[in-house]
Amino acid sequence: MAHGRRLSQSFTLSPDSANFIAIATSPPGDVENWLTLWQSSFARDIIDSRIVAVDGQTSVEEACDILLSEDISCLAIKSADNSLSGLFDFSDVNAFLTLAATKHTFSAEAVQEKPRVDDIFTAARSGHVPVSIVSNLSDKNPLHTIPYDATVISLLEVFAKGTHRVLIKSNSLCAGEEDCIGIVSDRRLLSWFLSFAQQSEFESLRLYLSNPLCSFSDSLPSLNLYTSVVATVSTEPVIEAMKLMSEEGVSNIAVLEEEGGMLLSAVSVTDIGRIVVPSQSNQILSLSLQHFISLIKGPDGSTDGQDRYPVYSVLPTSTMLYTMQKILATNAHRVFVTQESTLSSPLLSPMSSGNLTGLVSIVDILSLFARVANVQDIDPTRMQRHRRASSVSSQASSKESDRSRSSSRTGVRRALNTKISQTMSGNHKHASNSSTTASAASTGAGTIGDTNRASKSPQ
Repeated sequence: MAHGRRLSQSFTLSPDSANFIAIATSPPGDVENWLTLWQSSFARDIIDSRIVAVDGQTSVEEACDILLSEDISCLAIKSADNSLSGLFDFSDVNAFLTLAATKHTFSAEAVQEKPRVDDIFTAARSGHVPVSIVSNLSDKNPLHTIPYDATVISLLEVFAKGTHRVLIKSNSLCAGEEDCIGIVSDRRLLSWFLSFAQQSEFESLRLYLSNPLCSFSDSLPSLNLYTSVVATVSTEPVIEAMKLMSEEGVSNIAVLEEEGGMLLSAVSVTDIGRIVVPSQSNQILSLSLQHFISLIKGPDGSTDGQDRYPVYSVLPTSTMLYTMQKILATNAHRVFVTQESTLSSPLLSPMSSGNLTGLVSIVDILSLFARVANVQDIDPTRMQRHRRASSVSSQASSKESDRSRSSSRTGVRRALNTKISQTMSGNHKHASNSSTTASAASTGAGTIGDTNRASKSPQ
């Protein structure tokens, strides 16, 4: 395998599989009965997360600590007048750490073109990076609110465009500090639809979702269920996975075996937040992904006595219903699609279930329900396209960034950039000598400041 290259492989269904897969039919005639219930089901009744708010001047380090200690997916950021001004989650943590680790690649021109990056660098030199300027740095979690009386259809209208969570406004006539009552995530809505389909009176919906994934791809091509997959190999360092997630605007990437390219597991921004941030050393950024995965799966072994990799894959012939169950069971935002396996025990050896060919995400599936509900302007990849275009971690050279994206936009890619790895190893050494912080986030803030001070010093 050649290093320093991103390989692409477009998804194609094998002729043998295509021959026996029927095209999914349109939703059954009683779809109006479903819609009536969806329109009368309130979003506020499926709130799955409380709102934990912090002042905008709270440091990034403190915000990371609160995310971990409160065991929540995001924080709400309060402005000076106590109104909510933004959100902060593990995708932002990953984007911030990646920015810190790749700061040496930014030219002065690139920094000037990105005022927000300049603000972060300036704040880091002062020793305090407020969470307000890192809020939604990833461009993955904009602050989006819906009314108290919003319905499930209202949620579909938001999530079908790629947003992952919304805040529900309070019904109180007195606007105050707490004007939102909770958060609904796209995962919670997917769970609601699964429960809805499993109710006995909706057998037609259950049968519709029992069609194989491939049939949905053919009948609803604009859904793009088999979207491009961002992947790297298990021998790459953790920082490479972080950089890919930040640049490509995704919350997790596939990790492949170097020999054979079989799906091994996946790494997510949540893993970065829960393992990298509390680390006592920057050296964790240099760990191989295979080693890092062993840290991710460690809690499973300590609680149930098993030693295993998370199962993230489904087959092209897997049903939509099974795929929904798999996403929810693995607590993932997406599952990867692999080709058929000849192994007798795919559950015991998921990494050998076949070549990686595509993926299905929560947003893809909710877009399917949005089409059933006749929601307008459905575009599940809109947010991801915006994130890729505005990524703060890939601005050191705009020409290099454009080449990178164009070469890997349509399929599985293996990002093997040894130059970045070598540079980072030197950067880690510098950081470890100049910082005694207890977290990777605080180390990131410190090294951003160090680099900018150095760049302004006489030669």
